[in-house]
Amino acid sequence: MKIVSIVGTRPNFMKIAPLIEEIKKHKNIRHVLIHTGQHYDLRMSKLFFDDLGLPKPDEHLVCQTDVGVDEQREFLRNTIRAALERQKPDLVIVVGDVNSTVAGAQAAHELGIKVAHVEGGLRSFDMTMPEEVNRIETDKISDFLFTTEESGNRNLKSEGIDKSKIFFVGNVMIDSLLKHKEKAKKSEILGKLNLTKNNYALLTLHRPSNVDSKGSLGYVIGILSEIQKKIKIAFPVHPRTVKNLKNFGLYGKVKNQKNIILTEPLGYLDFINLMINSKFVITDSGGIQEETTVLGIPCITMRNNTERPVTASQGTNILVSTDKANIIEAADKLVKGASFKPKMPQFWDGKAAKRIVEVILKNFS
Repeated sequence: MKIVSIVGTRPNFMKIAPLIEEIKKHKNIRHVLIHTGQHYDLRMSKLFFDDLGLPKPDEHLVCQTDVGVDEQREFLRNTIRAALERQKPDLVIVVGDVNSTVAGAQAAHELGIKVAHVEGGLRSFDMTMPEEVNRIETDKISDFLFTTEESGNRNLKSEGIDKSKIFFVGNVMIDSLLKHKEKAKKSEILGKLNLTKNNYALLTLHRPSNVDSKGSLGYVIGILSEIQKKIKIAFPVHPRTVKNLKNFGLYGKVKNQKNIILTEPLGYLDFINLMINSKFVITDSGGIQEETTVLGIPCITMRNNTERPVTASQGTNILVSTDKANIIEAADKLVKGASFKPKMPQFWDGKAAKRIVEVILKNFS
């Protein structure tokens, strides 16, 4: 049996690493890794491959990065299709919800190759999010839908997906987190950034709705300027965000904030260390809502919705919208010591990859 896995961005790398490790335990499976090149920055790609112990991609494609969402999806679909025609796999695995995910699924489907979507069924019900479009389109054409939480099962069934295609297996991103957690604790990133445990907040910011217009990005910076008066903020800046900060003339305004510590994108282990030792996290990311839930770290999510509702109902995620008063109030409570007693979501136990491979082998035996 030949399996091709397709990755393109940092969240993909974290999700595919445990799957590749599990697949390699089976000598009757030949595995090929295709990197679409969607994240082209060294720190967005190579560092994560090194930290996660990922093998060098068998094919490293070149992705258009200076085009719109639709144009990038189409470009990726064509380049991935050509790669799949060369590789001729029995199954294509796509993970997450980025452009590489939907393009890989479409290319495989067009060639009559079975598709497995890892992290199927998640829904924000916000069609203005490119990721939501990617999730829905990928799920429609996938033959195996591996879900991380019960909401994913319900969503797929309500959309008319055949229940025989749905497999509730848990969260491969948590497989990676649990495997590398102890190693991450040895990182020296706190010293490099002059931070101390439980005495700073960690910030990530990259969603188009927050960073792609001067008004929205300036609004978020205004919120951060208030929070940094009460606690230091460590801010590894996403390339998309730093580009917009500079284009909108806002970079200096952030850099001059006394308690905002800017840094380049970090490797996986350094970032997990920052998360573990933070007092709380402020984010617009999906995956970080999951990681903080498992780590027991409070997470303020600057979005109006989440496709991962279990992180709010059982975890440490506080969904505050983008309202300035709500965000500042939540941060104030956490600075003063508010805490959570999260419940671990079902199957977030480090064994999701094993369950996925078992399902694949059973259906291809």
